[in-house]
Amino acid sequence: MTQAKLKRTLIGKVVSDKRAKTITVLVERRVKHELYDKIVIKSSKYHAHDEKGEYKLGDIVEITESRPLSKTKNWVATRLVQKAAEV
Repeated sequence: MTQAKLKRTLIGKVVSDKRAKTITVLVERRVKHELYDKIVIKSSKYHAHDEKGEYKLGDIVEITESRPLSKTKNWVATRLVQKAAEV
């Protein structure tokens, strides 16, 4: 009766790639304010493991939940959704 637990996946923008094998991903979500019924944007930052260092600043990536890899890192970057625009 071993059943693989579904892992959460999120899509967000890479806001930092300065650390070795780690990227910081900003995930935004839209929620309705309870009292004022206005749509507000809430955001969270996640540290994700990037083994090869392939994701760069501004890329849109998908991250998947994993076991704790360090004190702050328990997500892994799984795929590139959209490459950052070249300026």
